[in-house]
Amino acid sequence: MVTCVPGQRARTALAEGPGSRFADVRWVAETDSTNVDMMELARQGEPEGIVLVADHQTAGRGRAGRTWTAPPGAGLLLSVLLRPPAAVVDLCTVAVAVAAADAVEQVAGFSPRLKWPNDLVWPGDGSAADRKLAGILAEADWPASSSISAGWKPPADHDRAAVVVGIGLNVQWPADLPEDLADIAVAMNHVTDATVDREDLLIALLSELGPRYQALLARDRSTLLDAWRSRSATLGRRIRIDTGADEVEGTAVDITDDGHLVVDTLEGTRRTFAVGDIVHLRPG
Repeated sequence: MVTCVPGQRARTALAEGPGSRFADVRWVAETDSTNVDMMELARQGEPEGIVLVADHQTAGRGRAGRTWTAPPGAGLLLSVLLRPPAAVVDLCTVAVAVAAADAVEQVAGFSPRLKWPNDLVWPGDGSAADRKLAGILAEADWPASSSISAGWKPPADHDRAAVVVGIGLNVQWPADLPEDLADIAVAMNHVTDATVDREDLLIALLSELGPRYQALLARDRSTLLDAWRSRSATLGRRIRIDTGADEVEGTAVDITDDGHLVVDTLEGTRRTFAVGDIVHLRPG
């Protein structure tokens, strides 16, 4: 990491509000990856609640080994360190996604939708596909007690994992996107004429995340899941899901208490998916 830049306004605003758990904001000009840096802090025993923000990432990562790129200063790029009990680890991505969508609505005045498992999207007009506004990458470091020489031992519900959740929100991008992004990505300035301040967006996101994460710690899943369902771009849609092992088409009908996707397949079966890359298929 290089020279830190001020994040005092966010720290002050969060200190006494609903996002006070996340008031330890550390803002840097550039780093390779906020997720990598944060996981190193987690392994050093740092407490949950640290938030690392970067103006630019030189080796940002998405799911399945993909890269995440954004022009310097054009997005809100951050990672947050959580230490939830194992029973709710799978819902940390859901909590950050809902908090981010609510923050965008507050600060930018429009309501993005949530594409399972980890994207914020801006809906197409029926003839165009949804375009990606933000991506989320969650990585967990499980306690040593979860691993045994003979293989994997599921952690007990009360065991805590270190979970780093990273998000990249496209805020102020050029009007003309590169050809390889034009049909799949969008930034806030493409949707609204409102001027979006990245620090205001950060404060709103962490203020929304605070009570949602607290509810998860209290094992209240229903409020969060209902909020995700109400913003979903996936439920009710015809989709194709690639799990790596196979590819399935069907209609997304619900998510489980663990945030897994329930699909009624074309073959007439109902399947549940914990992971997978999905494509929203157009009607007809």
